[in-house]
Amino acid sequence: MPKITPRLIRVGHSPDADDAFMFYALAKKKVPMRGFEVEHVIEDIESLNQRALRGELEVTAVSCHAYAYLADRYAVMRSGASVGDQYGPILVRRTENGVPRKDGKAKLKVAVPGKLTTAYLALQLYEKLEKGSSHSLLRAPCEVIFTPFDRIFDAVQRNEADLGLVIHEGQITYAEHGLEKVLDLGVWWHKKTGLPLPLGVDIIRRDLGEDTMRSFAGLFKESIEYALSHRPEALEYALGFGRGISEDLNDRFVGMYVNDRTVDIGGDGEAGFRRLMDEAHRHGIIPGKVHLEFI
Repeated sequence: MPKITPRLIRVGHSPDADDAFMFYALAKKKVPMRGFEVEHVIEDIESLNQRALRGELEVTAVSCHAYAYLADRYAVMRSGASVGDQYGPILVRRTENGVPRKDGKAKLKVAVPGKLTTAYLALQLYEKLEKGSSHSLLRAPCEVIFTPFDRIFDAVQRNEADLGLVIHEGQITYAEHGLEKVLDLGVWWHKKTGLPLPLGVDIIRRDLGEDTMRSFAGLFKESIEYALSHRPEALEYALGFGRGISEDLNDRFVGMYVNDRTVDIGGDGEAGFRRLMDEAHRHGIIPGKVHLEFI
Protein backbone atom coordinates (compact mmCIF):
# COMPACT_ATOMS: atom_id res chain seq x y z
CA MET A 1 0.00 0.00 0.00
CA PRO A 2 1.26 3.51 -0.75
CA LYS A 3 2.51 5.48 2.24
CA ILE A 4 0.11 8.24 3.26
CA THR A 5 1.79 11.59 3.83
CA PRO A 6 0.47 13.30 6.99
CA ARG A 7 -1.30 16.56 6.37
CA LEU A 8 0.83 19.44 7.61
CA ILE A 9 -0.93 21.90 9.87
CA ARG A 10 1.01 24.96 11.00
CA VAL A 11 -0.16 25.92 14.46
CA GLY A 12 0.63 29.32 15.94
CA HIS A 13 0.76 29.77 19.69
CA SER A 14 2.39 32.15 22.10
CA PRO A 15 5.55 31.40 24.12
CA ASP A 16 3.57 31.08 27.34
CA ALA A 17 3.11 28.32 29.85
CA ASP A 18 -0.66 27.99 29.30
CA ASP A 19 -0.33 27.56 25.53
CA ALA A 20 2.58 25.14 25.94
CA PHE A 21 0.50 23.11 28.40
CA MET A 22 -2.37 22.87 25.89
CA PHE A 23 -0.12 21.80 23.02
CA TYR A 24 2.08 19.42 25.03
CA ALA A 25 0.39 16.25 23.77
CA LEU A 26 0.67 17.42 20.15
CA ALA A 27 4.29 18.51 20.50
CA LYS A 28 5.26 15.16 22.04
CA LYS A 29 2.74 13.08 20.06
CA LYS A 30 1.13 11.71 23.19
CA VAL A 31 -2.20 11.22 21.39
CA PRO A 32 -3.01 9.61 18.01
CA MET A 33 -2.38 12.35 15.47
CA ARG A 34 -5.29 11.54 13.10
CA GLY A 35 -3.07 11.83 10.03
CA PHE A 36 -1.81 15.32 10.89
CA GLU A 37 1.75 16.55 11.17
CA VAL A 38 1.89 19.65 13.37
CA GLU A 39 4.47 22.39 12.87
CA HIS A 40 4.55 24.70 15.88
CA VAL A 41 5.00 28.43 15.17
CA ILE A 42 5.78 30.18 18.45
CA GLU A 43 5.42 33.96 18.51
CA ASP A 44 3.92 36.63 20.75
CA ILE A 45 0.17 37.04 20.49
CA GLU A 46 0.22 40.35 18.60
CA SER A 47 2.52 38.81 15.96
CA LEU A 48 0.10 35.88 15.65
CA ASN A 49 -2.80 38.32 15.29
CA GLN A 50 -0.99 39.93 12.36
CA ARG A 51 -0.16 36.57 10.75
CA ALA A 52 -3.81 35.58 11.02
CA LEU A 53 -4.84 38.80 9.27
CA ARG A 54 -2.63 37.63 6.40
CA GLY A 55 -4.09 34.10 6.55
CA GLU A 56 -0.64 32.57 6.89
CA LEU A 57 -1.38 29.80 9.41
CA GLU A 58 -3.92 27.00 9.21
CA VAL A 59 -4.50 27.11 12.97
CA THR A 60 -3.48 29.81 15.42
CA ALA A 61 -4.14 31.37 18.77
CA VAL A 62 -5.43 34.92 18.43
CA SER A 63 -6.85 37.61 20.65
CA CYS A 64 -10.65 37.72 20.77
CA HIS A 65 -10.31 41.35 19.69
CA ALA A 66 -8.44 40.31 16.53
CA TYR A 67 -11.14 37.82 15.62
CA ALA A 68 -13.42 40.74 14.77
CA TYR A 69 -11.31 41.07 11.58
CA LEU A 70 -10.93 37.33 10.90
CA ALA A 71 -14.41 35.80 10.98
CA ASP A 72 -14.67 35.58 7.18
CA ARG A 73 -11.52 33.43 6.92
CA TYR A 74 -11.40 31.50 10.20
CA ALA A 75 -13.82 29.67 12.51
CA VAL A 76 -13.36 29.46 16.28
CA MET A 77 -12.52 26.09 17.77
CA ARG A 78 -14.59 25.31 20.86
CA SER A 79 -11.41 24.13 22.56
CA GLY A 80 -8.42 26.26 23.47
CA ALA A 81 -10.09 29.43 24.75
CA SER A 82 -8.42 31.47 27.48
CA VAL A 83 -11.26 32.78 29.62
CA GLY A 84 -10.94 34.99 32.67
CA ASP A 85 -13.59 34.22 35.27
CA GLN A 86 -13.53 37.40 37.36
CA TYR A 87 -9.90 37.99 36.47
CA GLY A 88 -8.10 39.22 33.39
CA PRO A 89 -5.61 41.84 32.16
CA ILE A 90 -4.62 44.29 34.87
CA LEU A 91 -3.48 47.89 35.09
CA VAL A 92 -0.40 48.35 37.25
CA ARG A 93 1.51 51.37 38.57
CA ARG A 94 4.68 52.04 40.51
CA THR A 95 4.09 51.33 44.18
CA GLU A 96 5.61 54.63 45.33
CA ASN A 97 2.94 56.60 43.46
CA GLY A 98 -0.74 57.05 43.96
CA VAL A 99 -3.01 56.61 40.98
CA PRO A 100 -1.57 59.19 38.60
CA ARG A 101 -3.58 62.40 38.70
CA LYS A 102 -3.41 64.75 35.77
CA ASP A 103 -4.51 68.35 35.58
CA GLY A 104 -6.78 67.72 32.59
CA LYS A 105 -4.17 68.93 30.12
CA ALA A 106 -1.33 66.48 30.56
CA LYS A 107 -2.13 63.06 29.13
CA LEU A 108 -2.06 59.86 31.15
CA LYS A 109 0.42 57.52 29.46
CA VAL A 110 -0.66 53.88 29.35
CA ALA A 111 1.64 51.12 28.04
CA VAL A 112 -0.52 48.63 26.10
CA PRO A 113 0.65 45.24 24.72
CA GLY A 114 -0.73 45.57 21.18
CA LYS A 115 -3.48 47.21 19.15
CA LEU A 116 -5.47 44.00 18.57
CA THR A 117 -5.08 42.46 22.02
CA THR A 118 -8.25 41.81 23.97
CA ALA A 119 -6.60 43.62 26.86
CA TYR A 120 -6.63 46.82 24.80
CA LEU A 121 -10.22 46.23 23.70
CA ALA A 122 -11.29 45.75 27.34
CA LEU A 123 -9.44 48.91 28.32
CA GLN A 124 -11.21 50.88 25.56
CA LEU A 125 -14.57 49.54 26.71
CA TYR A 126 -13.73 50.45 30.30
CA GLU A 127 -12.88 53.98 29.21
CA LYS A 128 -16.12 54.36 27.25
CA LEU A 129 -18.49 52.65 29.68
CA GLU A 130 -17.05 54.42 32.73
CA LYS A 131 -16.80 57.82 31.07
CA GLY A 132 -17.92 60.47 33.51
CA SER A 133 -17.86 58.07 36.45
CA SER A 134 -16.20 59.33 39.60
CA HIS A 135 -14.72 55.86 40.01
CA SER A 136 -12.94 55.78 36.65
CA LEU A 137 -9.16 55.62 36.76
CA LEU A 138 -8.97 57.17 33.30
CA ARG A 139 -10.65 60.53 33.82
CA ALA A 140 -7.64 62.30 32.31
CA PRO A 141 -7.00 62.05 28.54
CA CYS A 142 -4.95 58.96 27.73
CA GLU A 143 -1.97 58.50 25.47
CA VAL A 144 -1.60 54.85 24.52
CA ILE A 145 1.96 53.62 24.06
CA PHE A 146 2.01 50.30 22.23
CA THR A 147 4.72 48.27 23.92
CA PRO A 148 5.82 44.61 23.61
CA PHE A 149 4.12 42.74 26.46
CA ASP A 150 7.45 41.74 28.00
CA ARG A 151 8.61 45.38 28.18
CA ILE A 152 5.59 46.85 29.93
CA PHE A 153 7.02 46.41 33.42
CA ASP A 154 10.16 48.25 32.29
CA ALA A 155 8.13 51.07 30.74
CA VAL A 156 6.29 51.69 34.02
CA GLN A 157 9.39 51.31 36.19
CA ARG A 158 11.32 53.81 34.04
CA ASN A 159 8.50 56.34 34.18
CA GLU A 160 7.93 56.04 30.44
CA ALA A 161 4.29 55.21 31.26
CA ASP A 162 2.03 56.08 34.18
CA LEU A 163 0.16 52.78 33.94
CA GLY A 164 0.90 49.45 32.32
CA LEU A 165 -1.67 47.04 30.91
CA VAL A 166 -0.35 43.61 31.84
CA ILE A 167 -1.15 40.20 30.31
CA HIS A 168 0.25 36.66 30.54
CA GLU A 169 2.09 35.63 33.69
CA GLY A 170 2.70 39.29 34.51
CA GLN A 171 -0.83 39.23 35.93
CA ILE A 172 0.55 37.33 38.94
CA THR A 173 4.20 38.47 39.04
CA TYR A 174 3.81 42.27 38.97
CA ALA A 175 4.57 42.68 42.69
CA GLU A 176 8.01 41.13 42.18
CA HIS A 177 8.75 44.08 39.89
CA GLY A 178 7.83 46.73 42.44
CA LEU A 179 4.41 47.37 40.93
CA GLU A 180 0.89 47.25 42.27
CA LYS A 181 -2.48 46.49 40.72
CA VAL A 182 -4.98 49.31 40.37
CA LEU A 183 -7.60 47.62 38.18
CA ASP A 184 -8.45 44.08 37.07
CA LEU A 185 -10.42 44.34 33.83
CA GLY A 186 -11.80 40.82 34.26
CA VAL A 187 -13.32 41.78 37.60
CA TRP A 188 -14.70 45.00 36.10
CA TRP A 189 -16.20 43.13 33.10
CA HIS A 190 -17.94 40.60 35.34
CA LYS A 191 -19.43 43.37 37.47
CA LYS A 192 -20.73 45.09 34.33
CA THR A 193 -22.06 42.02 32.51
CA GLY A 194 -22.18 39.06 34.89
CA LEU A 195 -20.11 37.16 32.31
CA PRO A 196 -16.56 35.83 32.08
CA LEU A 197 -14.09 37.67 29.84
CA PRO A 198 -12.77 35.58 26.92
CA LEU A 199 -9.29 36.81 26.07
CA GLY A 200 -7.94 34.46 23.44
CA VAL A 201 -9.22 31.67 21.22
CA ASP A 202 -7.74 29.18 18.79
CA ILE A 203 -9.05 29.50 15.26
CA ILE A 204 -8.90 27.30 12.18
CA ARG A 205 -8.89 28.37 8.55
CA ARG A 206 -12.13 27.70 6.71
CA ASP A 207 -10.48 26.69 3.43
CA LEU A 208 -9.31 23.44 5.05
CA GLY A 209 -12.84 22.16 4.60
CA GLU A 210 -15.42 21.01 7.13
CA ASP A 211 -14.05 17.48 7.64
CA THR A 212 -10.47 18.61 8.26
CA MET A 213 -11.60 21.45 10.52
CA ARG A 214 -13.66 19.13 12.69
CA SER A 215 -11.00 16.43 12.79
CA PHE A 216 -8.25 18.81 13.87
CA ALA A 217 -10.53 20.50 16.40
CA GLY A 218 -11.17 17.07 17.90
CA LEU A 219 -7.43 16.36 18.03
CA PHE A 220 -6.77 19.65 19.77
CA LYS A 221 -9.45 18.90 22.35
CA GLU A 222 -7.79 15.54 23.01
CA SER A 223 -4.46 17.31 23.50
CA ILE A 224 -5.92 19.60 26.16
CA GLU A 225 -7.69 16.71 27.89
CA TYR A 226 -4.45 14.71 27.90
CA ALA A 227 -2.55 17.58 29.53
CA LEU A 228 -5.22 18.03 32.20
CA SER A 229 -5.19 14.31 33.01
CA HIS A 230 -1.37 14.13 32.97
CA ARG A 231 -0.85 17.44 34.74
CA PRO A 232 2.62 16.94 36.32
CA GLU A 233 4.36 16.04 33.05
CA ALA A 234 2.51 18.70 31.08
CA LEU A 235 3.39 21.32 33.72
CA GLU A 236 7.04 20.30 33.55
CA TYR A 237 6.98 20.87 29.79
CA ALA A 238 5.14 24.18 30.21
CA LEU A 239 7.64 25.41 32.80
CA GLY A 240 10.20 25.82 30.02
CA PHE A 241 7.96 28.50 28.49
CA GLY A 242 7.26 30.44 31.68
CA ARG A 243 10.05 33.04 31.40
CA GLY A 244 11.68 32.09 34.68
CA ILE A 245 8.61 31.81 36.92
CA SER A 246 8.60 29.31 39.77
CA GLU A 247 6.89 25.93 39.66
CA ASP A 248 4.16 27.19 42.00
CA LEU A 249 3.43 30.27 39.87
CA ASN A 250 3.58 28.16 36.72
CA ASP A 251 0.95 25.83 38.18
CA ARG A 252 -1.20 28.77 39.27
CA PHE A 253 -0.98 30.57 35.93
CA VAL A 254 -1.77 27.45 33.90
CA GLY A 255 -4.74 26.77 36.17
CA MET A 256 -6.11 30.24 35.46
CA TYR A 257 -6.23 29.73 31.71
CA VAL A 258 -6.37 25.96 31.10
CA ASN A 259 -9.44 24.46 32.73
CA ASP A 260 -12.91 23.15 31.87
CA ARG A 261 -13.66 26.24 29.75
CA THR A 262 -10.51 25.48 27.73
CA VAL A 263 -11.75 22.00 26.91
CA ASP A 264 -15.01 23.60 25.77
CA ILE A 265 -15.71 27.32 25.94
CA GLY A 266 -19.20 26.62 27.27
CA GLY A 267 -22.40 28.63 27.16
CA ASP A 268 -21.24 31.45 29.42
CA GLY A 269 -17.92 31.69 27.58
CA GLU A 270 -19.77 31.99 24.27
CA ALA A 271 -22.05 34.61 25.79
CA GLY A 272 -19.07 36.57 27.09
CA PHE A 273 -17.43 36.49 23.65
CA ARG A 274 -20.63 37.62 21.89
CA ARG A 275 -21.17 40.41 24.42
CA LEU A 276 -17.57 41.55 24.00
CA MET A 277 -17.99 41.77 20.21
CA ASP A 278 -21.40 43.43 20.47
CA GLU A 279 -20.17 46.08 22.91
CA ALA A 280 -17.09 46.74 20.76
CA HIS A 281 -19.32 47.25 17.72
CA ARG A 282 -21.84 49.39 19.61
CA HIS A 283 -19.08 51.73 20.76
CA GLY A 284 -17.42 51.95 17.35
CA ILE A 285 -14.23 50.12 18.31
CA ILE A 286 -14.65 47.44 15.61
CA PRO A 287 -16.16 48.17 12.19
CA GLY A 288 -19.02 45.65 12.04
CA LYS A 289 -21.05 43.01 13.85
CA VAL A 290 -19.23 39.70 14.26
CA HIS A 291 -20.81 36.36 13.50
CA LEU A 292 -19.31 33.74 15.80
CA GLU A 293 -19.16 30.18 14.48
CA PHE A 294 -17.69 27.46 16.71
CA ILE A 295 -16.09 24.18 15.53
